[in-house]
Amino acid sequence: MLTAQGAPPSWVIWTTGLIALVVVGSGLLWPFTRHVITIAHEGGHAVMALLTGRKLRGVRLHSDTSGVTLSSGKPRGFGMVLTGLAGYIAPSLLGLACASLLAIERMTLVLWLCIALLASMLVIIRNIFGVVSVLSTGLILGMISYFGSDGLQAAAAYGLTWFLLLGGVRPVVELQRKRHWGEAHNSDADQLGDITPLPGLFWVAVFLLVTFGCLALSLAALLPA
Repeated sequence: MLTAQGAPPSWVIWTTGLIALVVVGSGLLWPFTRHVITIAHEGGHAVMALLTGRKLRGVRLHSDTSGVTLSSGKPRGFGMVLTGLAGYIAPSLLGLACASLLAIERMTLVLWLCIALLASMLVIIRNIFGVVSVLSTGLILGMISYFGSDGLQAAAAYGLTWFLLLGGVRPVVELQRKRHWGEAHNSDADQLGDITPLPGLFWVAVFLLVTFGCLALSLAALLPA
């Protein structure tokens, strides 16, 4: 797991990237696979709440792919801003971390990193659907990492990384579309707008800048030379 495993053939890298792009762009598949992005999103809120000294109350994941992370502390201030900012950028930052590991050929480590993060999420999940969602995702990755061949592990690691990077962008685009039509009054961006002098649209732009930035930085690591 900690040693270099050798890069997979180029066709594996291109194919997993294409599959991830199709899944993220599919109106049929996205509503199901988006749960993975929601787990990372709420995990980002939870981690940042803990890092900034807020008291984490728990995380709830819902079947409509929405989620909520509850924490207590000052309603304004730097800690609350960072906590609110972390959600939409968390999947892309995790994808960038995974891409960095793939660049040094640690495919199995990518899977175990995600499994460890999912295991830590189980401790703070506060509803049945959330437990099932996190546990099933972790079991799939665990079975691949334990029973899968090196080729299957590499494909899974690249596919998951591509999905986190590409899937991190779409929710931000969807968020702004909903905001445009007045359907997201309580979004992370608008909450940040309420507790800072900067409007919600500014925070959407920050989300987009980070998510596209992570994707751009990861391309050098993911794409074969």
